[in-house]
Amino acid sequence: MKILLCTDGSEPSQKALEKIVMMAEKCKIEEIAIIHVYDKSQYTSLPFFPDGGISITEEEIESLEKIKEKERIESKKLLAKASQVFKDKNIKVRTIFREGHPSHIIVEVANKEGFDMIVLGSRGLSGFKKVFLGSVSNAVLHEAKDCSILIVK
Repeated sequence: MKILLCTDGSEPSQKALEKIVMMAEKCKIEEIAIIHVYDKSQYTSLPFFPDGGISITEEEIESLEKIKEKERIESKKLLAKASQVFKDKNIKVRTIFREGHPSHIIVEVANKEGFDMIVLGSRGLSGFKKVFLGSVSNAVLHEAKDCSILIVK
C-alpha cells in the first residue's frame, strides 16, 4: 500500500500524521510520502483601480517576495519536522513539496504516482472554520477518483 499524507502544520494534520505512524508500525506499508502544498494564490490578488490599472509600489513588490520566500522556507521546515517523526521510528518516508492549489496538487500527485490512499486532517490552517470539512479535505474527497481517502478529525 502506498500512502500520501498531507500536512499543513494544523492540529488535524498532526493527528493524521500520528494515525499513519501508528498504522505504519503495525501494517505493511510499501511507501509513505508526506506532501505539503504551498498555496501561493493568497498572494496573487493585487489592488486594481476602476480604470484597469494596478496600484502597487516597488517596495511592496519586494516586501511581498520576501514574505513568499519566508513562507516557502517555513513550509519546507514543516515537511522536515513531519518526516522526522517517521525517521525517529525507523519508518521510511519521503517528502514532496509543491506550489499551487492544494487540493488540485494533492489529487494530481496521488494519481500520477499511484497512491492507494490519501490521508489528511479534517481542517487546515485557514482562519475560516467550516461547519463540516475544510475546503481542501472536502475538495480532495470529491476530486480523487482512484484511491481511498482517510480524513482524520
